[in-house]
Amino acid sequence: MRWKAFCALDGRSGIIKPVVELRGAMSAYDVIIIGGGPGGMTAAIYAARARLNTLLVEKLFPGGQLMISDFIENYPGFASGISGPELSAAMREQAEKFGMETLLAEVESVDFSGPEKIIKTSEGDVRALTVIISTGATARRLNVPGEAELLGRGVSYCATCDGAFFKDKDLVVVGGGDTAVEDSIFLTKYASKVSIVHRRDALRAAKIIQERALNNPKIEVIWNSVVERIAGNHQVQSVHLRNVVTGDLSELPADGVFILIGAEPELSYLGGAIVTDNDGYIIADENMNTSVAGVYVAGDIRQKSLRQIVTACADGAIAAMSAEKYIEAMK
Repeated sequence: MRWKAFCALDGRSGIIKPVVELRGAMSAYDVIIIGGGPGGMTAAIYAARARLNTLLVEKLFPGGQLMISDFIENYPGFASGISGPELSAAMREQAEKFGMETLLAEVESVDFSGPEKIIKTSEGDVRALTVIISTGATARRLNVPGEAELLGRGVSYCATCDGAFFKDKDLVVVGGGDTAVEDSIFLTKYASKVSIVHRRDALRAAKIIQERALNNPKIEVIWNSVVERIAGNHQVQSVHLRNVVTGDLSELPADGVFILIGAEPELSYLGGAIVTDNDGYIIADENMNTSVAGVYVAGDIRQKSLRQIVTACADGAIAAMSAEKYIEAMK
């Protein structure tokens, strides 16, 4: 017998408490969801509510990047906003009410070769008729002093999430690709000024996007420069820059810094079992079907144009319904 550490919500404290259960050498489920972000938890809600035997596998704690979001005001139904941990706890409680089980473990590898999918984890193997992959993507960090310390206090990795908090403020955007330049244009709806810091002497974004940005009076591009440090006392106050050509150092006053240098999908454990695009995002159709029958995807790890909580939740709902139909067709 193998033991597996499951978790349950203590309603009084909101703390996840371990619950140890003994199961067979390889526990079986209708659906296994890998990743406990909003896409994964929404999939769990829909799957468990459909009376599918549902297991959510999460390596840290259910919630994913919601757990580091101080305040969310663009998720429907919360006119006054809600904190990421609060929203995460509510989603988790709802999924558990319908019967979702949670395994705190790291997925080490997968075997999708047979009709039953095998997930090898640090706490033992589990298997299911269907799998929903929802491990998300992690924003690339600059790894400079002040970045981690001021996260949520002026440092952000998502312009559409946090832009509205910076009305009439001076902002810095780090990056030169499509996302960085497009989001710089978006941020001018709120900010009084946006400075794009780019390490090269030319932007990498599509020409038409560059033209829009360079013709926007609120946008200034600081060429051939990198961020050395983000400074501030409890809140971003300035960005320290180094010119990569001359070596000159400078300090740029700023109220916020948006680091938009790309993201890295969390899928090393898949070992090439699923078809992805050139950037590593999983390719799926509108029903969240991947290249493997019975395997679905939801959230930021999917190839898509908009990565938001609400789109992750939509993906999760669709993936769970697709999994239910797949299982029904097998009977």
